[in-house]
Amino acid sequence: MLDRSHNAPELPPEIARRRTFAIISHPDAGKTTLTEKFLLYGGAIQMAGQVRAKGEARRTRSDFMQMEKDRGISVSASAMSFDFASGEINYRFNLVDTPGHSDFSEDTYRTLTAVDAAIMVIDGAKGVESQTQKLFEVCRLRDLPILTFCNKMDRESRDTLDIIDEIQENLAIDVTPASWPIGVGREFLGCYDVINDRLELMDRADRNKVAESIAIEGLDDPKLAEHVPEHLLEQLREELEMARELLPPFDREAFLDGTLTPIWFGSAINSFGVQELMQGIANFGPEPQPQNASPRPISADEKKVMGFVFKVQANMDPKHRDRVAFVRLASGHFKRGMKLTHVRSKKPMAISNPVLFLASDRELAEEAWAGDIIGIPNHGQLRIGDTLTEGEDIRVTGIPSFAPELLQTVRAGDPMKAKHLEKALMQFAEEGAAKVFKPAVGSGFIVGVVGALQFEVLASRIELEYGLPVRFDASQFTSARWLNGPKAEIDKCVATNKQHISYDHDGDPVFLTRLQWDIDRIERDYPELTLSATKEMMV
Repeated sequence: MLDRSHNAPELPPEIARRRTFAIISHPDAGKTTLTEKFLLYGGAIQMAGQVRAKGEARRTRSDFMQMEKDRGISVSASAMSFDFASGEINYRFNLVDTPGHSDFSEDTYRTLTAVDAAIMVIDGAKGVESQTQKLFEVCRLRDLPILTFCNKMDRESRDTLDIIDEIQENLAIDVTPASWPIGVGREFLGCYDVINDRLELMDRADRNKVAESIAIEGLDDPKLAEHVPEHLLEQLREELEMARELLPPFDREAFLDGTLTPIWFGSAINSFGVQELMQGIANFGPEPQPQNASPRPISADEKKVMGFVFKVQANMDPKHRDRVAFVRLASGHFKRGMKLTHVRSKKPMAISNPVLFLASDRELAEEAWAGDIIGIPNHGQLRIGDTLTEGEDIRVTGIPSFAPELLQTVRAGDPMKAKHLEKALMQFAEEGAAKVFKPAVGSGFIVGVVGALQFEVLASRIELEYGLPVRFDASQFTSARWLNGPKAEIDKCVATNKQHISYDHDGDPVFLTRLQWDIDRIERDYPELTLSATKEMMV
């Protein structure tokens, strides 16, 4: 267990002002809209959903893959850094947007290894949905502190206490209200800020305008009646009284342990409630936390630079065939041009052009601190799970690779281009976008993914980025397992089961199965071997 308590060392101010977090939600709960508004309040963009000068249709800043723009979904996790002033401190927010679509849950899982907290976005009408639950489980595995934002309150939504009840029951976490909605749907006026005893009113006329706040002295202040109709005011007082009796008060320790979540209500599209949520992250959110590593954890206040790759994105700029490794700095003060040791290969790497991301805009990072996320352009040296250090042989742990749930064979439309296809597939395998298996017998490749939409994304990317039309066909195999155990036993098993064996992009043997019976047979015949559904992303 990592130490998130008060007796952790005091961090240098530059590191202490950083807040690194991800947004998780079911598709369509409004995650991308919320990301946009964060950038708007951080002063990073002048107008959310900004129209480009090039005459392209309106599109958001954080979705840059063609498919994301066509379908309006986020499929690749992007990282953004911006400043947000709260009180006397200018905080540096590092926001990692995750794919909401369940077919990309593995990418999301790895992204959550690189953040210190998560914001869970819930749709006010739908409550806790299946994908929210899945992602929440991942946060639970990592004990991440969670802030909840209940979105779309300006539409007909469910009863506030019902929503809170559902979160407590389905996710087994305590909920404490940070704000309380006044009215719902058409009658939604704004929120009562429980933490600061303020009234926050929503302006429907201008979606990019910051809501106005009215300071009041508790719920009995006569000023409330000037802004809130009587029936809504009565309801607000009644509900809050119930909430204060039934729900626990905010307790930062419980929040940092991941057992209590504060909830804010609002409407991201109307820019309402977003600022209060951001203040919540600034004031209560955790500073950069220690990272699990072997042989010892890495603490954020260490002087030497250490960081790890949690994501690789190929061809972000199709003209340059570049690959950017997203690196979360775990400790130290990084400066451009620094030489870091690539722990897997033991070779030094000069990091001469690291980038900071502002959605699809990048700028050169002259410096970065623990907690920041930088992009390192490279030609395939860096892989997911790699650790970069100032010389120490230490590896960040806990970045998993999951066995695929769907397998298909792939072949190029033009048989002469098989070599090109191999290159493209290897690139996607190293990026973590898919598993690519080379069968021990026969030719071609088998591609494994977690969700069916990934096949579509792969086919469209191979065609766009490599000019190769490809066909995916059904495979006779249904699942894949990594073989672990003594080398002699693995070799024996491989020799006698050639038709089931293939190799992943690291060259590790993988047993492809058709039925559960195949797995049982191997476990019976080779008791010293284990068939594993996950593989730690370290070499």
